[in-house]
Amino acid sequence: MATTKLKGNIVNLKGNEINIGDKAPIVKVVNQDLSDIKIGGKAQIIIAVPSLDTPVCAEETRKFNEKAVDTNIEAIVISMDLPFAAGRFCTTEGIENLKVGSDFRNKDFAKEYGVLIADGPLEGVTCRAIFVTNNEGIVIHKEICEDITNEPDYEAVFKAII
Repeated sequence: MATTKLKGNIVNLKGNEINIGDKAPIVKVVNQDLSDIKIGGKAQIIIAVPSLDTPVCAEETRKFNEKAVDTNIEAIVISMDLPFAAGRFCTTEGIENLKVGSDFRNKDFAKEYGVLIADGPLEGVTCRAIFVTNNEGIVIHKEICEDITNEPDYEAVFKAII
């Protein structure tokens, strides 16, 4: 079972473990307007965060929004936040260069990508993780942040897509 940490304490993750070289599972998450966003099967930066309503997740989303404009790859931030809350966050923060999806319905993304927190105070939400897929939907970069309170390695993400 894969793990991460929350403020230094180990938390377990459940679901399928996806690694570099694997075909990314195709799943759907819910967009702000309640339409579906397809995850997998094409070039994407897939960004999992526990909740947009935390300082680290908000900062990470703002940074990816700034950097996504310089790429031609679809970037999607996924959390368990309700689509309405995500929409409000995007409006307030000026998030326009990436999609923001919710995995609240079935947790299909979290389960299929192995990023669902299985225990601890954040049980039931996604850990902080990044997957980059190429045009064929193959994972070419993966990062499960060592501690959920840490931001990811942005430089490594954007090096992967060059």
